[in-house]
Amino acid sequence: MTRPLTKRSLLKAAGWASIAATAALVGCGKKEATPDAASAASTPAATASVAAAAPAGPLLIAFAYVGPVGDAGWTYAHDQARLALEKEYGDKIKTSFVEKVPEGPDAERVLRDMVSQGNKLIFGTTFGYMEPMLKVAADHKDVKFEHGTGYKTAENMRTYDSRTYEGAYMAGVIAGGMTKSNTLGVVGSIPIPEVIRNINAFTLGAQSVNPKVKTKVVWINNWFDPPKETEGAQSLLNQGADVLFQNTDSSAVLQTAEKAGKYAFGWDSDMSKFGPKAHLGSAIINWAPYYIKATKDALEGTWTTGGVWWGVKEGAIDLVSLSDKVPADLKAKVDTIKAGLKDGSFVIWKGPIVGQDGKEVLAKDAVADDKFLGGINFYVKGVDGAVPSSK
Repeated sequence: MTRPLTKRSLLKAAGWASIAATAALVGCGKKEATPDAASAASTPAATASVAAAAPAGPLLIAFAYVGPVGDAGWTYAHDQARLALEKEYGDKIKTSFVEKVPEGPDAERVLRDMVSQGNKLIFGTTFGYMEPMLKVAADHKDVKFEHGTGYKTAENMRTYDSRTYEGAYMAGVIAGGMTKSNTLGVVGSIPIPEVIRNINAFTLGAQSVNPKVKTKVVWINNWFDPPKETEGAQSLLNQGADVLFQNTDSSAVLQTAEKAGKYAFGWDSDMSKFGPKAHLGSAIINWAPYYIKATKDALEGTWTTGGVWWGVKEGAIDLVSLSDKVPADLKAKVDTIKAGLKDGSFVIWKGPIVGQDGKEVLAKDAVADDKFLGGINFYVKGVDGAVPSSK
């Protein structure tokens, strides 16, 4: 069962007290009364008796989304996984979500409200929630927090991520074989290692089939901003790019390519319907396997802190809905790479790899570890321009 929430109702309260007071009016309208914490703590025998007399209710799970559920990309993919989670566990759980939660102070207010509503497992689905989640987690040790794409943990907060660079690399293979101008374009969101890594992987994939490829990048400094995404895509087309890629959350880049008669990819979810003529394939994330595992851990009492980074091997990453325009040999190459990523026989980040300044960043036959990948702040050879500061 889903308890829909709205960001507006959470944020217009003047302080924590009023947020807590109105929480019961959000979404379902009602929630079952819970014993007063102080009273329960002072009468453990009575609490045990109540617990024994009444069966435990469903596990309440909340999701904080940075974009709208209908973005067709990042947030949409997370919400599809939430729905799969409900299907998997039925009445053992109740889920809710708040969409369009900005990274920063607003996130902390929303997270605290989620706790006040009785949620015991909370997923924060974007990098910028890291510090707010740490603060809230420190104050609520009885709640389990899951932070998507972050790197900081606590005793009741762990991290999870997907190896999106694997999808980016496979898309690059297609792009490198389809480009006529040998110029590819990427609309970047925010210049953090995750995004820079994806740009590099896309370029490396393209160069594996076409060494002449160059990649141009336009940054919009936002995850979801369709007008800016459109503007960035058009700028890349004006610079000669004939295949576009993105690390942003809407379908605007694909739609811009469609109007211009060029090619592009979907990102995070299958976007083929938004630009069927332009669409070459979609690099998707399937969050469902992880959400099902994390919930299982919470339900069974086996949840522990730490972090995971899942990819093709775990069923979290794929390149889907390849266009009929893509030649059979390119499709076969992608299939081989996908199989290799699944069984470990293919490695994307294997040297020699050279930075755009010509210096070797990974020696011949060396394989990058996750620490290396997590700290990437450089462009590989073939990417134009300088990496901007993320500050």
